[in-house]
This record gives sequence, C-alpha cells and structure tokens, in this order.
Amino acid sequence: MHAKRHINDTPPEKRRSRLGHIFYWSAVSGLWGLIILSFYIAYVLLTMPQFSTWKIPVRPPNIRIVDRNGALIANRGLTGGEAIALADMSPWLPKAVIAIEDRRFYRHSGLDPMGIGRALSRNFIGSARQGGSTLTQQLAKNLFLSSDRTFDRKSREAILALWLEYKFSKRQILEMYLNRVYLGSGAYGAEAAARRYFNKSARHLTLMEAATLAGLLKAPSRLSPARDAEAAYARAKLVLAAMREEDMIDEAHYKAALKEPVPQAASYWSGSENFVADYVVNQIPFLIGRVDEDIIVETGLDMRLQKAAEKLLRREIRQNGKSRNISQGALVSIDTKGVICAMIGGGDYAASQYNRAVDAKRQPGSAFKPFVYLAALEQGKTPNSTRNDAPVTIGNWTPRNAGGKYMGDVTLTTALSHSLNSVAAQLAMEVGTANIINTAHRLGIRSGIDNHVSIALGTAEVSLLELTGAYLPFATGGTKPQIHLIRHIADTKGRTLYNIGKIEAPRLVSPQIVGMMNAMLQQTILNGTAAQARLGRPAAGKTGTSQNFRDAWFIGYTADYVTGVWFGNDNGESMRRVSGGSLPVALWKNYMLEAEKSKPAINLPGSYRLENAVPGGSDLPPDTNELPAYDSSKIIADNAPRPPVALSSADGKPVQTDKKRSIFDILRGR
Repeated sequence: MHAKRHINDTPPEKRRSRLGHIFYWSAVSGLWGLIILSFYIAYVLLTMPQFSTWKIPVRPPNIRIVDRNGALIANRGLTGGEAIALADMSPWLPKAVIAIEDRRFYRHSGLDPMGIGRALSRNFIGSARQGGSTLTQQLAKNLFLSSDRTFDRKSREAILALWLEYKFSKRQILEMYLNRVYLGSGAYGAEAAARRYFNKSARHLTLMEAATLAGLLKAPSRLSPARDAEAAYARAKLVLAAMREEDMIDEAHYKAALKEPVPQAASYWSGSENFVADYVVNQIPFLIGRVDEDIIVETGLDMRLQKAAEKLLRREIRQNGKSRNISQGALVSIDTKGVICAMIGGGDYAASQYNRAVDAKRQPGSAFKPFVYLAALEQGKTPNSTRNDAPVTIGNWTPRNAGGKYMGDVTLTTALSHSLNSVAAQLAMEVGTANIINTAHRLGIRSGIDNHVSIALGTAEVSLLELTGAYLPFATGGTKPQIHLIRHIADTKGRTLYNIGKIEAPRLVSPQIVGMMNAMLQQTILNGTAAQARLGRPAAGKTGTSQNFRDAWFIGYTADYVTGVWFGNDNGESMRRVSGGSLPVALWKNYMLEAEKSKPAINLPGSYRLENAVPGGSDLPPDTNELPAYDSSKIIADNAPRPPVALSSADGKPVQTDKKRSIFDILRGR
C-alpha cells in the first residue's frame, strides 16, 4: 500500500509558481476592475451636470404665522417648519444624530470606508440591517437624488458627497441636513418635527426629545411618536446608549434621560389655531401671489382668546355631547376694528380639519331676524310700532310660533326679543323680501338668499363668519370696517410684501337706526331669549334655532367685540332640544367674560326709549316644519299693487288686500 502524499511534499518550485499565478491574475483582474471603474466614473460624471452649475436646491418655503403679539400660531408649507441655524438648535440634537448615524462624521471626507466595512460585517453576522452611508451621503441623496436602491444612484451619491465636503464646512453640512431631513408625520427638518411631536422649538429640546428625533432617521414613518410612541421610545434609548458609548453624555445625563416619560404626540396637529393657519394659507395667494421664499404672516389673532375659546367649546361638547347629541361647535370673535380675534372651526382639529366657522353653511333660524327688523325700521317703523302676533297664512304657508303660543298686540321690540315667527313673517310681507335680501347683503351676508318669504325665519343658509360679521355695524354705530385676519406679510429679511394699511369703514346704517336696533337687541339679553348672557355691561344679540334643533346659534356683541357661536352636527342630525338660548349663550358668556375682563364697560352706540317691552320669550322652533318652496311671484313687493292672494285672518276667513290696506289692518278687521 502506498502511503498518502502530504501536501507539504509539494516541491517549493511548484508552490512559488502557483502563488505567482494567483498574484498575477489578481493584479490583472484588479487592473481591469480599476479601468472599468474609471470608465464608469467617467460615464457618471459625463452624464451629470457640470460642476460649475451644481448648487444647493432652494428649501421649500415656510410660512410662519404669528398672532398680534408675535406668538407662533403655526408653520405651513411643504416642510412644516422654518430652518434654524445649527448654533440655535439644542446642543443635544446634533450629538444624538452623529452618535446613531455617523460617528466618524468629523473624521471622514464624505465617504467612510470604515463605516461601510463595519456595516457590511454587521449585516453579514447579524439579522439587523445597517447602512454605511455618511450624513453627507444622506444629505446628497435628500438634496439631489431619489431613494432608488441602485448602484447608479449610490455612485452619484458618493460623487455628490465628495463635492459637498469640498464646497461646505462640516457645520454647514450638518445644519443643511438637520433642516431638510424627513422626520415623519409630514415634518421636514428638526424645527418642524420638534413642533409636531413636542409642541416646542428645536431650540429647547431635552436630551430624550433630541434622542427621539435622532432615532426617527432609521424609519421616520414607522417610528413616529404620533404612530407608535413605544417604538419611538425604545429607539431613543438606543440613541442614548450610543451617545454614552461615544462619551457625548455622562452617566448622570444618561440615567436622567432614561427616566423621562414616553413622548406622546397627537396623530395629527391638534390645536384649534390650525383652523386659523389653514384659513391664512388660503388667503395668501390673493394678497401676494405665489410664495417662493420663507415669509412671516402677522395676524390679528389673539392666542389668549383663541385658547380660551377652544377650552370652553371643548368643555361644552365634552359635558353635553352625549346627553344632548352634539358633536360639533364653532366660534368667531371680531373686534370693532374688523379684526378676527378668535376662530374655532370645530371641536377637534385632529379629528376633522373642516372649518365650520368659515365653510359650513347652515340655517341661522331667528338669528337672521335682525335683518328683517332693520329693513322695517329703515322703512319708517320704530321699536315701539305694534303688530298683532296671531296665526297668519301666507300662500300655502302658515308660520308658527314655538309651542303654538301667540301674544296678540306686541311692540316690534317684544316680537324680536321673544322670536315671534308670526310677526317676522308679517314684516317680511310688509317690507318686501327683496329689501330684506338687500339689507342682509349690504351688511355682509355673501351667501345666496332665495326670494322666499320663509327667509324671515332664517331658512337661508349662511356661514358663522359672515353672519357674525354682518352684526358688526350694530356694535360700531353703523359703519363696517373690512373684516380681516392678516395684517402684514414680510420675508425673513424684513421686506414688506403686504400691509393692510388704513382700514376704511363705510357707513351702512344711519346712527338713528343703529340706536333703535341696539335698544331692541339689548332686550334679547336683558329680558328675552338670551337672558343667561348678561355680562354686567351693555351687550346685545340674537339667538337662533333652526327646525328640529339641527342648529343652535347666538350672535352677541358689546362695544368691543362681536362674537358668534354655533352648535350642531355635520350630518344635520337633530340635537336634543339645544336652542340658541342654551349652550350657545352659555359659551358666548364665558368667552366674553374672558375677552372683556380688562376692558372698561362702554355703552352701545345710539339710544332709543322703548315702550311696553315685555320680558320673556323663547327661540325654540315650532313643532312642525312647514317651509314649502315658494314662487317668488307670490311675494308682494312694497311698491306693487296688492292683488287678491291667499291671506287669511285669525279666524281663517279669506280676505282681499290692496295697496292702501296693510296686512295688520286686515287682521284687525279694519
């Protein structure tokens, strides 16, 4: 048997020859690899723009919206926040990002072979995937490239990273990165993310908050505190461990940060000020056109009043929502200079971004009646004029009072403060619906109003903002300044792009008529349907409740503010006997007490001596809904002959009218 030949028995000459061949072909392969790589790099460079044309893309503009005192309302734009200098950021944030993403950031030149090698080895050994891209490479990708996982993209990324390192300092690169990187939930950049998750500036982040943001870089959508707070917290602890390992924090800071609670964030922007921010953004194109740079929008909003209104409205819905079947509410407050001081578009912005103060059109019920009475006063009636509150049929419509109760002869003041539907319908026939429509439009109602006599009871749909604004002339003495929210727009260098300037206030109602209206509408609060709205200072207003309790309103005012409140449901479902004199009045009073607490009591403009003002009244809707469609040809204009129409007296007997006899003469048998 032949013994096995050991490998060491191979002659040395053959072994040297074999190693030489391996070295030779390795060298040849390496050379060809370098040649191919050189040609590929040359190809990539030739297909990229010339170096001289390379520049950093402009960051999408941010719109910073502030209140009248400079307090931040919100940021809007594609980024969700403004760019801030690295020196202004919390010092924990850049440390946290470097510790978890690129520990050798200050020691490499854009590419980190050691980091790539470490990532490859860890990916090979363990199950967790780890990338080898530097922060500079990530910035290059964010600025110039897509997220495609291709060799071509990585090659271009590497070249761009080297260019960035050549062109900018490390601090500049880090600042650009932190101001542009996506951090989940629609937030681009550290400032936007800090505002989004912690409701604070990136200038004031704690160590744990900074670690949380840094942890998002691995998977911003999945790890967002707004989506999975526990996962975000677990990742933040890994960031803290990396910072401790790199001696960026000491043991005391490390242990203190671990004791901070799990960061919580709403699934969506939650404050009511976001209704205001959305409204502002919609107005900007009409004022300055396209926004292509960071701008600062100064508004007249008062965040103190905004937060007070939000708290009060949420409380009413929370306490009464289930028992009274209420899901939504809205509030608008305008000062007598025309500035919107507070705007609440709904109970919870996070749940619904629909602005019910601006976009919703609902029936105002009796809150529309002041326009009917104003038109009547302008035709020569007075608050002391009397009408007979009794059943009346107009065409095929019989307007009813709440509960079917009638008061007989009453003054117009009592009829308005008691929300007597019969008298409002009679006045509409007497003054003409066209005049009522013109009056409402003159005072600021922009929504279309059909020429039906039923508009006297508030069947025309309007928004809370326009209805509240239409009451403004009563508080100002008959003039109406332009209602506005935006005062001034400037760029970040201070250059003015828009300024509202001097506000003109044309006269819409004579001082004498304003005095009459204020005397009447004060009775709503002193003795009428809004008696619970008394503030201890002069105030006036009108309640409104639409059919079947679908909508409840109160528009009230002092010499300082006009504030409107609405409650209802988006689907039009009826509330459980919520009238304008109940929850809307309660919310209005509590808000106005806050708004007026530092202001002296001032009388409303004008004066008029009332007679026979009867206390009491109700703005509850009638038990049945009898509001049919009307043919406008049946409406009797003031200056038109009055042909025989289907008007009935209280005893139901048909009567005829002519231009010399009024409906009130007919009802009284004259």
